[in-house]
Amino acid sequence: MTGPRAGDGAVPLIDRVARARDCLARAGVAADEAQIDAEVLARHALRWDRAAWLARRRDPAPPSFEARYAPLVARRQKREPVSCITRRREFWGRAFAVGPAVLTPRPETELIVEAAVELLGERRGAPLGIADVGTGSGCLAVTLAREFPRASVTAIDISPAALAVARRNAAEHGVGERIAWVEGTLADWLAGSSAEDGGGLDLLVANLPYVPTGELGSLPPEVRLHEPRIALDGGTDGLDPLRDLLHAAPVRLNPDARIIVEMGTGQANALRDLVAAAAGVELLDIRADLQGIPRTAVIAADRPLETAFA
Repeated sequence: MTGPRAGDGAVPLIDRVARARDCLARAGVAADEAQIDAEVLARHALRWDRAAWLARRRDPAPPSFEARYAPLVARRQKREPVSCITRRREFWGRAFAVGPAVLTPRPETELIVEAAVELLGERRGAPLGIADVGTGSGCLAVTLAREFPRASVTAIDISPAALAVARRNAAEHGVGERIAWVEGTLADWLAGSSAEDGGGLDLLVANLPYVPTGELGSLPPEVRLHEPRIALDGGTDGLDPLRDLLHAAPVRLNPDARIIVEMGTGQANALRDLVAAAAGVELLDIRADLQGIPRTAVIAADRPLETAFA
């Protein structure tokens, strides 16, 4: 069987999705992902939200369902990511537009938002300075702009195509006018700005490329063939972008500022060494994701504000 069969519209939708799930599993999609993906594609074909799906999933498949659903399942069987098929991905309870220009937001990246809210939650009503380096789809910048409604947010990316996606997401979620967009690197932005441009940063977040160059070829096809290399390649050991960030960032950190970054599997010890060797910062915490993998680092400024713009 290569996909759901045509011509049996009386079959309940849930059974059709189960059949698609089995097809995806045989194509090499992990079992838990296959179940979720088959349902997401069905909801996309039906144009239903999850509430509608839960209420109506035992209904017979509509006559037009097969013609829309089968091609979507066929694409996923070829290991095209669901996010590339639907052009949408949920992050922190909101839907974000995605595409070939940006990295698809991952659930583990929500740990950055979780840490930010935990650490700065008491200052939600304060006029904070926040920067998102390597913003990609804008999922972090947009989410933090929503979580901290008085914050001044700067979203930075070297890819103009990624910034276009991020701008679209910001507009969709009502924060487009509150985010400053910078095409370039963190160092580029710092070189062209000063304390008078809005003060120091209270929070800097970054989900930078962290895959070692030599490991790119072994990534799953969903990632290797469909996501931008520029958002994946972290250099020889995967830590070059983080080195650059730790070198550039301290000059703009307020005394109680926090840097929250994502890291790759097995990089925790190397990250500890990088932070220890960097001026103006200290490591506070490394947090694990749901699989127990060290994933998110919380780093603090460790020098007084009067040296921030020296």
